[in-house]
Amino acid sequence: MTSLLQVASVSKRFPGVLALENVSLTLARGEVLAVVGENGAGKSTLMKILAGVQTPDSGEILLDGQTVTIDSVRAAQRLGIALIHQELNLADNLTVAANIFLGREPRRGWFIQQRETETGSTAVLKQVGLDPAVAGPRTLVSTLSLGRQQLVEIAKALSAQARVLIMDEPTSSLSQPESDALFRVIKDLRARGVSIIYISHRLGEVKELADRVVVLRDGRNAGVLSREEITQDNLVRLMVGRNFSVSRSARQRAASVPLASALEVRALRTAANPQHALNFSVPPGEIVGVAGLVGAGRTEMLLALFGVEPAAGGEILLNGVAQKITRPRDAIAAGLALVPEDRKQQGVILEMAVCENLSLSSLRREARAGFRNPASERAIADEMVEKLGVKTPSPRQFVQFLSGGNQQKIVLGKWLALKPRVLLLDEPTRGIDVGAKQEIYKLIEQLAADGVAILFVSSEMEEILRLSDRALVMHEGRITGELPREELSEEAVMQLATGRQNG
Repeated sequence: MTSLLQVASVSKRFPGVLALENVSLTLARGEVLAVVGENGAGKSTLMKILAGVQTPDSGEILLDGQTVTIDSVRAAQRLGIALIHQELNLADNLTVAANIFLGREPRRGWFIQQRETETGSTAVLKQVGLDPAVAGPRTLVSTLSLGRQQLVEIAKALSAQARVLIMDEPTSSLSQPESDALFRVIKDLRARGVSIIYISHRLGEVKELADRVVVLRDGRNAGVLSREEITQDNLVRLMVGRNFSVSRSARQRAASVPLASALEVRALRTAANPQHALNFSVPPGEIVGVAGLVGAGRTEMLLALFGVEPAAGGEILLNGVAQKITRPRDAIAAGLALVPEDRKQQGVILEMAVCENLSLSSLRREARAGFRNPASERAIADEMVEKLGVKTPSPRQFVQFLSGGNQQKIVLGKWLALKPRVLLLDEPTRGIDVGAKQEIYKLIEQLAADGVAILFVSSEMEEILRLSDRALVMHEGRITGELPREELSEEAVMQLATGRQNG
């Protein structure tokens, strides 16, 4: 394939940080090139440079063999380079057509030519496979699912004659069917000669889509993998500079761990799905995964267990004792802890320091005469930073400046300080890189080895297969089946996730 885009020895420095150092890559016509690396490896900086959001300090960018200057987003668009952000950049109060041509509306004098806008929109919507009956030019963007909004973003880029599409974690908020639809569009665009730079932490996506992978580490090139070389071992080795075993580690449960269930759920009915009764148990030291498609009711179940959304009925027992859990305070007192799906909104306070976040859950326990106990807070923070391997220059560092993986460790650490008996995890590795995932996996397995009962929800099949001793599979608010480890497979999970019950 002929080279379309070349990045030659590009460097970028911010105050106190060398974000990129002599980074190079090539992108061929009609190629899907995955760019991967740990958080902080320089991926976002490089993509912003290509999209004209930032300018490099040194180096060269060539398009069709000619040196180009990309000093603005508009300059990038004129060259046919478009960046589709992880957080979609659409005006949801406008129609699909208005979004596609926003800032480029065909006009006669002062007047926008609505018919031309709609005709042009129809053509590019067809290219991305959107049904006009569902997402036509006059459809309000606010009425579309995230998956369809993602396709509108791609249509918008194609309408501007984009030759290079940069996609940053495009499936992070999509259901599996929506992701599958996106993959079909990407493969079709590749076949039509559009070049795509694809950023994702999900190995399955990289293996399915990428023709090559460029790996960045600490702002430098770490290596390039051909399609045949794309394996998790090779990716992790290049990303973190060391090998991780990706096979599930054997865990020997302590002999002292009792056999009785730490958590038992009897006929639990959530407010979101009161018509379905949920029954299951989690013994101490066991890791139980909860699989299912988006909207299956997994998060709602965890929220009911933790008292965030009080249950509509049923019983929750801890170590055989029925608990009345109507608010999170009740759950915490009973020995439950919840690591939520959205760590930035619900798990940490970004504008507070590491030590303050780590002691949040322990404030009431550690208080003296109703006042904070700074010495105790510092001790908790020091213990958790060391135990979890949090990479921070100081416990006083604001959490917003930590990588996603380290932020997730902070969320875990604030609950582990309470020594919970049951740990509920909702998408525990969402948005963190492969190396950080392995560290989180090891922490989860160590907690189970210490006797903590763990119930975790994940949309990543590899994660369910990697961690689970057993898996519960949900569909439309009910548990359609339970799979012991020896029966766990992607096919078995997906059959249950689409409504087929086992047993």
